Amino acid sequence: MRTAACFTAAELVQRGREDLPPELVSTTHLIYSSPATLAFNSPGAEGFGVKRAGLAIPGSVMLIVAPGCCGRNTSLISRMPEYDHRFFYLTMDETDIVTGRHLKRIPQAVEEVCKSLAKRPSVVMICITCVDALLGTDMDRVCRRAEERVGVPVRPCYMYALTREGRKPPMVHVRQSLYSLLQPREKKGNVVNLLGHFAPLMDECELYALLRQIGVKTIHELSRCKDFDEYLTMAEANFNLVLHPEARFAARDFEKRLKIPSIELTRLYQIDRIHRQYQALGQALGARLDDSAFLEAAERTAEQFARKHPGLRFAVGECMNGDPFELSLALVRQGFAVSEIYGTLSAENFVFLQKLAEISPETRVYSNLEPTMLYYDCSEARVDVTIGKDAGYYHPGCPNLQWNQDVQPFGYAGVRAFYQALDALLSGEGKA
Repeated sequence: MRTAACFTAAELVQRGREDLPPELVSTTHLIYSSPATLAFNSPGAEGFGVKRAGLAIPGSVMLIVAPGCCGRNTSLISRMPEYDHRFFYLTMDETDIVTGRHLKRIPQAVEEVCKSLAKRPSVVMICITCVDALLGTDMDRVCRRAEERVGVPVRPCYMYALTREGRKPPMVHVRQSLYSLLQPREKKGNVVNLLGHFAPLMDECELYALLRQIGVKTIHELSRCKDFDEYLTMAEANFNLVLHPEARFAARDFEKRLKIPSIELTRLYQIDRIHRQYQALGQALGARLDDSAFLEAAERTAEQFARKHPGLRFAVGECMNGDPFELSLALVRQGFAVSEIYGTLSAENFVFLQKLAEISPETRVYSNLEPTMLYYDCSEARVDVTIGKDAGYYHPGCPNLQWNQDVQPFGYAGVRAFYQALDALLSGEGKA
């Protein structure tokens, strides 16, 4: 009988992170692209993939250079009013794919795009696909030629599914491209950048208030910049807060080119760890952050939910705003059970699995990319609620909280919003 490959948390911890089963290491086998397919992701048609991310700079437009099949899914995004007249296409035919002749047409296409617009774009992003990865295209050189022709900044972004497992995946590279236009400016001690996400943190996030406690007056987020001039003022920041690991390369560029140091914060759902992280941030900045009111509010919300919905068993996926192993640990520590996790183990989140194995050793771990997930049988585990689109797919009969909204949950506010959304779902007061 064919079954989906899975391992308990205890088994994985006993083996250690240097000896993970090959079924959980995507580079050792063919990939069953479950998360990507569920998100219509190539990478990047739904949510903030390469295409939407590449247009995060105010006033930017994008030229997609691709075969028709690769560009077609952009229609899902271009229907959004905020992306009207911002996507353009240079379609490649078979001869282009074989000879690379399309590269000579890119500068001309960029010029035509700029001339067609009533207002000069702030930057033209050129999005290319796996075809040019296989051709070995030097996109930096192509962009320089286009920039010389139009006098507008031109930057590459790579929709290379082939590099997802590499040192610099598409979503890492696009973050670097987005900040590459910033030039050195005089620093201001009361200005901070938040790096990592393409949508803002939720308005009620306490991080804003905590930074203002220590005298920060201006908090820049790329997604909140009203125009290109405001975007350029991000170069005036005294320091950066990195809120997503995929922004680390961009943060290093900030430090190297603009002399702006950075501090990394992690999105967490364990309330006590959020508190410790804020205390560590305060120490790094030489100040005391008073988060007591936010801490108490988060604890109260979590405890109220646990009393109202005791004994729930969860299945947690990775297609959501959080790390599935850290969120699972938070749920178990809050008194719930996690039957299954669908996620990618890394050196960073293995520490959460170690803690989880101590209190929930029988939690089963699956890889979304393992081909045997074709044979997954949802009857193998009792699950009351699922978190993430992938977990919802595997358990179609359970209430599902997708928890993948654009506006980003973070800190205590994220914890409160998470439990409030779960409560609304289980109380029949709202949709996932």
